Amino acid sequence: MSSETTVRTGESVTVGQQQITIKVVSADVAGKPPGRFPRILLTISLLLNFWLLLGPSLTTANTDVPEMFLEGTRGAAARIAVISVEGMISPPFTERWIRQLRQAAKDDSVRGILLSIDSPGGFVADSHQLHHEIELLAAKKPVCVSMKRLAASGGYYIAVAAGESCRIFAEPTTWTGSIGVIIARYNATRLAETIGVKVEPLTTGPLKDTLNPFRDMTPQETQVWDAILKDSFDRFIGVIDAGRKQLDQEAIRKLATGQIYTAQQALDNGLVDELGYQEDAVKSLAAQLQLEQYELFEYRALPGLIDAILGATARTPSLSEQFAASTVPHAMYFASWNPLPLQQQAQ
Repeated sequence: MSSETTVRTGESVTVGQQQITIKVVSADVAGKPPGRFPRILLTISLLLNFWLLLGPSLTTANTDVPEMFLEGTRGAAARIAVISVEGMISPPFTERWIRQLRQAAKDDSVRGILLSIDSPGGFVADSHQLHHEIELLAAKKPVCVSMKRLAASGGYYIAVAAGESCRIFAEPTTWTGSIGVIIARYNATRLAETIGVKVEPLTTGPLKDTLNPFRDMTPQETQVWDAILKDSFDRFIGVIDAGRKQLDQEAIRKLATGQIYTAQQALDNGLVDELGYQEDAVKSLAAQLQLEQYELFEYRALPGLIDAILGATARTPSLSEQFAASTVPHAMYFASWNPLPLQQQAQ
């Protein structure tokens, strides 16, 4: 439909193979702006049109996950799947990546998988869930890793999941490492004293309000949280030890200071295998699979229409809600002291 086509309210038009009925919501004759409900209807109408136009560009036949052709021989019997882990490792993205990993595992035409990582890490539990799924996939098919801008903390945690047979590529400007665990905590005791606020929660035990930002931590709390951090940290060391034959536990612990490493530093210390781009990783994987012709495609996470509608109409959390979320303890494999802004983006 060109920009010069005139469509009346209620008239049906055809876009591709889809028939759409256009309904226009406008201000009344007095010139008053439309109310909230008409605006919502207009938003839904626009999203529906966008969905119908975008949907056909992705292939969904014979697969549970949308695919997008990238390069190579379209329709080749042998295929290489690209799974891109971008952004914070947290819900709902974790579940989408897991679906892609499982799809690659069960699709007989997929001979190998390129795991493309551009992530600062995320929640401990989500990072380990992905690590587990990548392990299961690597037991069936070869996996190669390509690091982009950032593959730190939880991003590195999943990079080593495919085991010793997996080659890890890092771009020359990649930052990686940041091996460690963090639990964000804010100490607002002096602020509370300044404004005259005294917080006295009613609890059933001395640890129920642990990490309360309006008081100092007790020795008992410090001991409890040290044990929690140690458990997650030891697991991080263990997965690197299992995935990197070049490194032993002593060498890993020397590197596990939380430091960010440049690509060259990571190569020198055995954290990655080669400096190169995604195309280099693809060539390496194709050579490993002895493929001269193959189709390279990427799994795409296309959100449902309902997700788009809810996302468009969702309100911004209030300051009190944001503060409440910040007080919930989260153990994280994350390359920052302050993961709160990205937590909010992921919600």
